[in-house]
Amino acid sequence: MTSTVLNAVVSDPTSVSKTPSEAKDKRHHRQNGKGFMNPWPSWAEQSAPQIVSKIIWMRLTGKWKDPSVEPPTVPVHKPKFLPTRATEKLRATWLGHACYLVEFPGGLRVLFDPVFTHRCSPFSFLGPARFTEMPCQIDDIPMVDAVVISHSHYDHLSHPTIVKLKQKFPNVHFFVPLGNKVWFDKLNISNCTEMDWWDEKTISLSSKGVPKTADAPSTPDGDITATIGCLPCQHTSGRTPFDRSRTLWASWSVSSGGKKLWFGGDTGYRTVPELPPSEFDYGEKYSNLPHCPSFADIGELRGPFDLGLIPIGAYDPRWIMSPMHANPYDSVNIFSDTKCERALGMHWGTWVLTSEEVLEPPRVLRQALKWKGLPEEGVFGVVDIGESKEF
Repeated sequence: MTSTVLNAVVSDPTSVSKTPSEAKDKRHHRQNGKGFMNPWPSWAEQSAPQIVSKIIWMRLTGKWKDPSVEPPTVPVHKPKFLPTRATEKLRATWLGHACYLVEFPGGLRVLFDPVFTHRCSPFSFLGPARFTEMPCQIDDIPMVDAVVISHSHYDHLSHPTIVKLKQKFPNVHFFVPLGNKVWFDKLNISNCTEMDWWDEKTISLSSKGVPKTADAPSTPDGDITATIGCLPCQHTSGRTPFDRSRTLWASWSVSSGGKKLWFGGDTGYRTVPELPPSEFDYGEKYSNLPHCPSFADIGELRGPFDLGLIPIGAYDPRWIMSPMHANPYDSVNIFSDTKCERALGMHWGTWVLTSEEVLEPPRVLRQALKWKGLPEEGVFGVVDIGESKEF
């Protein structure tokens, strides 16, 4: 099926959304002009060698556990995308890890953090390999208008995938955090807008002047418009040993067709010290640990959201991973802070990046929802890979 081609124009919004008073200070910009930082007490800086050395030490002392990837793991289905742009509901399809295709009422189609490769690595022969199959190929997707990238890590930004998307959808527009546009420029991709935290852009899509084809999915009458917002999260970036945090990381909001979505990207919430395995780090003893304040700012100033796509995996061991990766208890706090009415989990079930069991995140998510006083079903859940859910 040939995709509907729409002409895209990106501009500043006619009305400016609220931002926190300190946003103008750009505290997340390093003073030397070389990159970015997490400007909160909830963050603890760890270099890549520090993280690797901690993992090596755990392996040598027998404290590291490799999770089993023997089936059954996460069910994988061939996704059923809508054949036309006509829909009255917000529809999200999980394509593995942090990748969702979201179909908005009114016709907009947005792909978040697509990685359509077997490995999340600079190499095709080395690095984390999928333990669940890809549910589809790029050629199976009928329409993509915008691609939103959270940051430059290989499990979120894939060179072969971006090249293929540009080939399949020549008019697709990419939205990236600051510093990432040069990567797209090197691929001769000019349809790219980079943004800082709290920036907003309007994208207008029109079929005016575009030739009709008999086999293309139908395009609604009139233009499609959306507001894209770049928002904070607590993470880092890098594609080599020499460019750590040189480009920005972000969460994102997308509003179109009367629906508003928040995409959490990849984020931590608080930094947890090394504890005995049996000790609960959300107990009263650790209630004073600082958490990232930006999620409450997002909820207060840009929420509420009809749907949140929130990471729930790659969190163990906590004392290493907690600054940059949320566990389900962090995730339900992020859900509450950002004022999402519903949420789906992501950042699990695809590659082994950490040591928790591969099916543990959704199980712990249910426990965390109960702990938070939220319903265990129907509010914040998960779907199978390739499965769609409407809101």
